[in-house]
Amino acid sequence: MGQEHVGELVVVTGMTGAGRSTVAKELEDLGYYVVDNLPPALLRDVVRLVDESRGTSQPVGVVVDVRSGSFFESLEANLAQGTTGRSTTLVFLDASDEVLVRRQEAVRRPHPLQGSGRLLDGLERERKVLADLRSNADLVIDTSALNVHQLTDRIAEAFGTPDTTGLRVSVISFGFKYGIPVDADFVADMRFLPNPHWVPELRPSTGRDPKVAEYVHSRPGAAEFIDAYVPVLAGVAGGYLREGKRFMRVAIGCTGGKHRSVAMTEEITGRLVELGFEARSFHRDLGRE
Repeated sequence: MGQEHVGELVVVTGMTGAGRSTVAKELEDLGYYVVDNLPPALLRDVVRLVDESRGTSQPVGVVVDVRSGSFFESLEANLAQGTTGRSTTLVFLDASDEVLVRRQEAVRRPHPLQGSGRLLDGLERERKVLADLRSNADLVIDTSALNVHQLTDRIAEAFGTPDTTGLRVSVISFGFKYGIPVDADFVADMRFLPNPHWVPELRPSTGRDPKVAEYVHSRPGAAEFIDAYVPVLAGVAGGYLREGKRFMRVAIGCTGGKHRSVAMTEEITGRLVELGFEARSFHRDLGRE
């Protein structure tokens, strides 16, 4: 094509009901030219038309969904390196079957692969078709515990500055009793530290409170963990960049996601920022108790 492409291409796919339409709207708000429900075979044609009509600096977002067994092969062929000339990010949206069923029933729509069977049958077929695609995605977002605003925040965090070429690190606190984030690249368990929940004057506060943070960081093993763990994350981040991976999600857990994980998440995020990484903290379960 002979042109330098500045605008990136974001391809959004994933499970039916996991939030593709929400992501499409947010990308559009971020200045992307968005095409929803695009057949994979037309991907390169859309990029070419945008190049000609809007210029190569225009970022493009396309949303594709599963309709047939050849879905993955068709999308893979049209995403092959160099075919669009753009820096491409493949985003896969997922959620638990329970959540997907609830969302589909709420909108009273059948699953595209359901046929004459149950909704769960359609989800099972879809997971099989998309299994390889999910494993090859650049960014996997589990929307099970996310509301619309939290999902749009995740997309804005990832694509709000399309000219950023560095690694984007998300550090999320969570409570093990609410489940481990399935889209995390790393999971660390802070339950080896004493729980501020059992200190009456600290119990009502969260890990954001300076007194709670001071308590957590002063416990035996806390400083040693931070000093050892942050260099590991920094080293892996460098490898991710060399391999073209631009997102890293680190989950820090404790029992309820209120004290220890929150305090340690804030400290890890701050350390990564000091090292020059684009890092942000997110507290998934804060306020759930």
